[in-house]
Amino acid sequence: MGRLTLLVDENITGARELLAPLGELQLLPGRAIGPQQVRDVDVLLVRSVTAVTPELLADSKVRLVGSATSGIDHIDRNYLQQQGISFTYAPGANANSVVEYVLAAIAASGQHLEQLLGGGRVGIVGFGKIGSALAARLAKLNIACCSYDPWLPSCDLINPVSLSEVLSCEVISLHAELTHQQPYPSHHLLGAAELAGLSASQLLINASRGSVIDNSALLKRLLAADAPQVVLDVWEGEPALCAPLLQQVHRGTAHIAGYSYDGKLAATHMLAQAVAGLTQAETVSTPREDGRVIIEAPAAGDAEFMRQLLQKAYDIDADDSRLRQVAANASTGDQLVAGFDQLRKTYAIRRELASTQVNIEAGRDTESQLLRQLGCIPVHQAP
Repeated sequence: MGRLTLLVDENITGARELLAPLGELQLLPGRAIGPQQVRDVDVLLVRSVTAVTPELLADSKVRLVGSATSGIDHIDRNYLQQQGISFTYAPGANANSVVEYVLAAIAASGQHLEQLLGGGRVGIVGFGKIGSALAARLAKLNIACCSYDPWLPSCDLINPVSLSEVLSCEVISLHAELTHQQPYPSHHLLGAAELAGLSASQLLINASRGSVIDNSALLKRLLAADAPQVVLDVWEGEPALCAPLLQQVHRGTAHIAGYSYDGKLAATHMLAQAVAGLTQAETVSTPREDGRVIIEAPAAGDAEFMRQLLQKAYDIDADDSRLRQVAANASTGDQLVAGFDQLRKTYAIRRELASTQVNIEAGRDTESQLLRQLGCIPVHQAP
């Protein structure tokens, strides 16, 4: 067998380090990958911006397709199976990154964090790798939650309830895969009727796929009375998002919830392992572990302690400001698309709070316990 040729989205983290030893590596922007580019390659590795369709692969010799994502609605899996093309992806690699994004969104939105710590509930829609990881983190924080996922048996969920009950919670977090499949399509799962039932006392977060919410209906709802607070990381039709909708949401970001350095590198490692399987390679390089920034514990207590800690690790307001600046500077739709993609391409390294060392004075037992619940490593210092 000759040396493999690999065509890889240039924005896949650690591609050169982990994939170059496995074959001849070609790097391209994800939106520049077309039929001509894939024709003579053995392996195609993409992100969500590249739609893998029969038209893309029809005249190629591709043997393995991989996606450095947990969502795979951009992949025609039926076609791959029919053609005998292997497929791999990275379920769960970015789960903790998205969980921390959701926590940051809650902490940055009024008093919702205080509500939850005081007995409120988070309603989770979609209970795959990310939804279940969020539920596990909330349980450690003693925050109540319930879940809705009609594709799974009730025994696999935590506090399974109807969609209407999830939509009655103080905070609603969407993590459903995008599907048109009956009997439970998630496309426009939240339409005008569902959005009409939400109130100003609630927070709705979408870090799944943009089309899980009917964005046109959402814009109308946000312009009406008693509208809920909304945080969107994903947008219907992205990267061509609706600029008027961005103006109305409480926080808006450029599909970066799962963009932690840790999550992206773990995803690349998963893909590398699958590529190695084609060549019977015995080992795959271990992902590089860059040093984390050591965080000093905030002086505040209770909810404010968590809020400041989450902000130290990830500033959601900064990402919101960047996207709004891109929209403000774009005089055409094409410029907005280019700006959205550029934000993702040049996204700064963001380390996860989990496994981060946090210096804290000895004797602050309550805060130290909270650090452990968030997955941090408390390091006690002399007061």
